[in-house]
Amino acid sequence: MEFEDDAFVLSARAHGETGAIVELLTAHHGKYAAHVAGGASRKMKPFLQAGSPVTARYRARVSDQLGSATLESAGEGPAALFDDPLALAGVAAAAAVAAGALPEREPHPGAYLAFQALCQALAHPEIWPAVFVRFEAGLLQDLGFALDFSKCAATGTTDDLVYVSPRTGRAVSREAGEPYAERLLALPPFLLSSQSRLQPGDVRAGLDLTAHFLEAFIFNPLNRPLPPARLWLVDRLSEAGRL
Repeated sequence: MEFEDDAFVLSARAHGETGAIVELLTAHHGKYAAHVAGGASRKMKPFLQAGSPVTARYRARVSDQLGSATLESAGEGPAALFDDPLALAGVAAAAAVAAGALPEREPHPGAYLAFQALCQALAHPEIWPAVFVRFEAGLLQDLGFALDFSKCAATGTTDDLVYVSPRTGRAVSREAGEPYAERLLALPPFLLSSQSRLQPGDVRAGLDLTAHFLEAFIFNPLNRPLPPARLWLVDRLSEAGRL
């Protein structure tokens, strides 16, 4: 089995004296792990950081075995964010969520595009936390767990949608949800329209929303917690006053 594809590095760990096992999110083939010869070298380490864009050439004798890959850098990636530790925390969290949520060797082009959009947004500190929320919502959608904010689940109205049912992931209007507000999740306006201005508390509400459904639909069934990098990102954003 052989293919060449655009990819982002999700993780890398040393293997043997000079190699590395690298986990990749590819554009057309999904998540793949591969042995990269020389992956522990100083030359290769900079573009084996989480979020690094690469061109991957993958090869395996048998399709269900761990294959090998050669990687070429396809851009600066996290290196361009060296002076922005908060953005680096963002890309590390996104990579950890994608690595934990996506199945092996199953095409998920939507997840790749959502990750790509987030990486492009990381240079803009005023917007990328909201894009991170959209990345996680896109990941849920690509895995078959789309959140439905099109209309109120109870009344069918498209107006004044401010809540989300924690069971179904469907929007609920203010009037219909008010009696049950303590049991519902907040729906920040920026998830309804890209034209909505971010208000204080919107990003936290969005992160709480996607975390709930990532846990309920993906990580809990796999008997896994949310990745520590995702929890750490929320702490860092809170400390920076970005929530």
